[in-house]
Amino acid sequence: MQYPFSGVSVQKVRPAVVVNAPHVSHDLLVVPLTSKTTSLLKGEFVLTDWTLAGLNVVTAVKRGIYTVHQSLIIKRLGKLSHADSQKIEVALKEWLGMS
Repeated sequence: MQYPFSGVSVQKVRPAVVVNAPHVSHDLLVVPLTSKTTSLLKGEFVLTDWTLAGLNVVTAVKRGIYTVHQSLIIKRLGKLSHADSQKIEVALKEWLGMS
């Protein structure tokens, strides 16, 4: 997807995980991914099955939830494994203070 960065007019193409259930809105909730897997914060983690997700390198889930218009999604790379989906669910609850 194309990430619009705050305070600048530049957009970069970066992978993300769509975390919302199907909805009539054209907005999606996404969690960013990164190939920088060192110095991860609490709740951030390396995907166990990153190749299944269609990624080319070891990839970590970054703390953050963003609302983006579906038009910013360029293509679907793959699907998260059940184990990685569960880790994201746990992380989301932790980030939102629901655990």
